Amino acid sequence: MIPIPGAFIVGVAIFLIVLWDAFEAIILPRRVTRKFRLARLFYRSTWRVWRFAANLVSSRKARESLLGFYGPLSLLVLVGVWAFGLVLGFGFMQYGAGSAVVMTGGQAGFQTDMYLSGTTFFTLGLGDVIPRSGLARVLVVIEAGFGFGFLAAVIGYLPFIYGSFSKREVDISLLDSRAGTPPTAGELLRRHSYPHGQEALRELLKDWEHWSAELMESHLSYPVLAFFRSQHDNQSWVASLTAILDTSALVMVGIEGACEKQAELTFAIARHAIVDLSQVFGTAPGAMPYDRLTPEQLRHIRDILAQHGLKLQDGEEADRRLTELRRMYEPYIHALAGYLNQTLPPWIPQKKGKDNWQTTAWGQSAGLLEKEKESSHAHGDDHF
Repeated sequence: MIPIPGAFIVGVAIFLIVLWDAFEAIILPRRVTRKFRLARLFYRSTWRVWRFAANLVSSRKARESLLGFYGPLSLLVLVGVWAFGLVLGFGFMQYGAGSAVVMTGGQAGFQTDMYLSGTTFFTLGLGDVIPRSGLARVLVVIEAGFGFGFLAAVIGYLPFIYGSFSKREVDISLLDSRAGTPPTAGELLRRHSYPHGQEALRELLKDWEHWSAELMESHLSYPVLAFFRSQHDNQSWVASLTAILDTSALVMVGIEGACEKQAELTFAIARHAIVDLSQVFGTAPGAMPYDRLTPEQLRHIRDILAQHGLKLQDGEEADRRLTELRRMYEPYIHALAGYLNQTLPPWIPQKKGKDNWQTTAWGQSAGLLEKEKESSHAHGDDHF
């Protein structure tokens, strides 16, 4: 066949675009601000469709389960898209070079070039298609090297992603017994009202200062982690980070004997993480559609804390200070939560309930059976 320079140039362009995108996503340890990225286009388009389909499911548990599949599945599909792009790029290059191959039982053409590219990239080496020109042989050698390197990079990439996810979830699980399920600032402060509880609170906020820094570093470098959801459908990294920001804001407003300086440090890095992640996902802050902390709820928090020996500063100046702090993060985290289809926690528990560590699936099933028996007795339906 006659060489086609245009097809060769198209192949080189596809190869460079895919290779650079994979390099930025897997190897480059920093946030990429370039507007056009193959991975960004992939996630924005597929997440929009996946989220729309999941929201059609009426059951909350089923919906959360479906949303939980997206992160791991999208990662595998993206790797497949990269691999297909590289195979396509080398296929166009072979076609542009004139399909200089010898094929057993067939004729050379674009399909043959794609077949040669695929078997070379995945190092199959079947031998039924053999390059016969110098350029074709060079392309085969280069593609085999890139295929081997690509598979090695993916093998190293996936364990890191899952390791970062597991590390993120540890402190979220630990927060369950400290702040309730879902975690709330009011409950977190109440549960630390015991003797020496403020010192424990300081250590907790210090741990979450480090957690927020690690979250920012890992999720900016690998945004796909933001789509990985927690094991329990009533927990999430967004809700946990919100509860820590709420707690830090209350401590900064003023609680006698509390760790105000540590709260300032934790608030700063947690707010930094939220703002930067909002920029990555393009979730611009806007006006809050509802008030997360009404004056009545704030008074209730003050009353509860006072009953447990903690005095939260009162008055117009304290309320103004709390409002200013809330404006620094609530619009950002609300927009981010909406994009990720997550729910923000309240400031105080809306009703009395059990934490995740206090419940089991067997216990819940037994409780439902007990309620059914009680209902049967009440209606005279007991047949035993």
